[in-house]
Amino acid sequence: MLLIKNGHLIDKLNGLDGIADILIDGGKIVETGENLSAEGAEVYDASGKYVAPGLIDMHVHLREPGFEYKEDIESGSRAAQKGGFTAVCCMPNTKPVTDSAAVVKFIKARAEEVGLCKVYPIAAITKGMQGEELTEMAELKDAGAVAVSDDGKPVKSGGVMQRAIKYASMFGLPVISHCEEMSLMDGGVMNEGLTATSLGLRGISPAVEEIMVSRDIIIAEHEGLPVHIAHISTKGSAELVRQAKKRGVKVTCETCPHYFTLTEEAVGDFDTNAKMNPPLRTREDVDAIIEAIADGTVDAIVTDHAPHHIDEKRLEFELALNGIIGLETSLPLGITKLVKTGKIALGDLIFLMSAGPARILGLEAGEIKAGRAADLTIFDPNEKFTVDVSSFQSKSKNCPYDGMELYGKVYNTVLDGVVK
Repeated sequence: MLLIKNGHLIDKLNGLDGIADILIDGGKIVETGENLSAEGAEVYDASGKYVAPGLIDMHVHLREPGFEYKEDIESGSRAAQKGGFTAVCCMPNTKPVTDSAAVVKFIKARAEEVGLCKVYPIAAITKGMQGEELTEMAELKDAGAVAVSDDGKPVKSGGVMQRAIKYASMFGLPVISHCEEMSLMDGGVMNEGLTATSLGLRGISPAVEEIMVSRDIIIAEHEGLPVHIAHISTKGSAELVRQAKKRGVKVTCETCPHYFTLTEEAVGDFDTNAKMNPPLRTREDVDAIIEAIADGTVDAIVTDHAPHHIDEKRLEFELALNGIIGLETSLPLGITKLVKTGKIALGDLIFLMSAGPARILGLEAGEIKAGRAADLTIFDPNEKFTVDVSSFQSKSKNCPYDGMELYGKVYNTVLDGVVK
């Protein structure tokens, strides 16, 4: 039995925004209220701290199996826990690809063995992520997959995507779309524009993303079925989703902290830690993503945590791999760049990082409510710290925020009633 005393509970879904206690027993939340007591309970004094529903990151790359030199389930879980996450959803671009029940079960077993956070596998849409033959989604769902995606690769064929959306809906599996029209890439390595031109680098047009966002919205609208758009980064993508929602299309979307905190100028003097896909965009795009977060167009904030070995980043810009790590900076970046600047309220940020992902994936999580699993995040949104990548729990250090001063120190997570 655990009694969390005097924390500032923050949960928009259940109207919580004030000092109260939480009583936990058997891994479940029993009661919330003032001046609670329970004989024999372990007491956690949360005075001066906020207590939120356990954060959920529905888009991470844990790299295991196959790429453990970058990250593995244990190191990724440590990074998640340090960042305040009680659950993460890992993408299928592993080796072998997460396209079979056996790989899904392996990931779940390893995560349970580690025991630092819940890990929900996202399985592939197509076998081998080759964009051709659909995976056995019923078996994947039974094994524990919570969604399907070929993230890292677009499903090139509209016909295959249409069949995937129809087939996945039979099993209640969300389809997460990586939107990229590869025929327009033309060797691009960063956002198309003046910065790319000045650096002599090939650019990636916003149309690369927006054409596929539009295609998948049209498919979802035609079928009357849901689709989830991964990591939107452009003003055009945000507007496409906004207008589709107004029409009643069952579309949801996510974005990442780097798309509301950094512009293409972060590439600077060929800094490969600012190389990612989709690429960092313009100030206009950043402002549009922030607006989309504020007006409810964006349904979830995710990290797209993408660890890479230093030797894969310390290369010429064109050759370096795409991606940055994000589990240990996501909440502080949201607090610093969205809440402290008055763009959104803290309760809205927590919703986008907990209840929002839970709703999309159909998880009974993301809220402080009697009967729910006692998964919680304890943090101080007013405490400053300096990002130090050398102290990160992730195996990889590919982070462009090193040395930045941020608000929002995470103290603990509670997982099934156990303080971590």
